[in-house]
Amino acid sequence: MEQEKKIALAACSGMSPHGLIARVASTDTVDKLDNTISICMGATSADKDGFRQLIKKYPIITISGCDSDCASKILEQKGVKTIKNINVMEELNKEGLKPTDVSRLDEAGEKCVQHIIKKILKEIDSTRS
Repeated sequence: MEQEKKIALAACSGMSPHGLIARVASTDTVDKLDNTISICMGATSADKDGFRQLIKKYPIITISGCDSDCASKILEQKGVKTIKNINVMEELNKEGLKPTDVSRLDEAGEKCVQHIIKKILKEIDSTRS
């Protein structure tokens, strides 16, 4: 697939169960689809070489752990507007799903990840229409 058609995913880096779900769902999506890439929010926030250009090269979907939406705010500070934000906490609350650990996935966490992956794929598809 051509580079111009890639979508970048910028996941929450927060230390909460919802942040873990955001990171795993983003990583798993990038592993499944060759038309997606991950944005490292730590390197972006630190203004690491190469990331200044990367965040402006592709459309970005943020996957926020909570209402703070730090990933979008960091990108806005860098002059980048995202095309969509997925709020993990909100999406999981709608389905009655609840992750329980900040660093390990259990059965409940895996269910949460699968739900968020479906949401990410839906958003990617909607940007292609």
